[in-house]
Amino acid sequence: MAHATTQVRTCYLVRHAIAEPRGPGWPDDARRPLSPRGLQRMRQIMRGLDVLGVRIDQVISSPLVRARQTAELLAAGLGPTDDAVRGDVVLLPDLAPDVSPAVTMRAVAGVATASTVALVGHEPDLGQLAAWWLGTDRSVPFKKGAVCCLAVRRWPARRGDATLIWLAPPTLLRLAGRSA
Repeated sequence: MAHATTQVRTCYLVRHAIAEPRGPGWPDDARRPLSPRGLQRMRQIMRGLDVLGVRIDQVISSPLVRARQTAELLAAGLGPTDDAVRGDVVLLPDLAPDVSPAVTMRAVAGVATASTVALVGHEPDLGQLAAWWLGTDRSVPFKKGAVCCLAVRRWPARRGDATLIWLAPPTLLRLAGRSA
């Protein structure tokens, strides 16, 4: 486990963009990719995040294809300017569905090395992780492509160690991107 620190970290929680529909075309849910519409909308969301001045030093993602694709867009568009590390995504199985927030946080703490981190995942797990960090039992709703920004006071974090800075639905981020 990572050494405990009181340095405040900025964590962006990002729900994956719109994926291909479940069904016979994608019998393995873990392999469902983003849809063409999802890719287009995520690129618009990225422009909105850029307008807001969001920069991310490290992107950590669920290994499911739709989350990984979303994470790769984030890393390429908002990641470090150093080409040697730009676009790198850490895949973390504990960001996949059906993992408890406490287990997810322990796993994230083991791989997060930057002060500004994006975690890309799924609902309802992402909303439960946000609620856990904020110290509430009510899940935070994440539409596909939604992003929230948390200031995390202690690392590794415990329940209630974060403050919500902002939560932006995808529509708002796409609109912000159009103003660029």
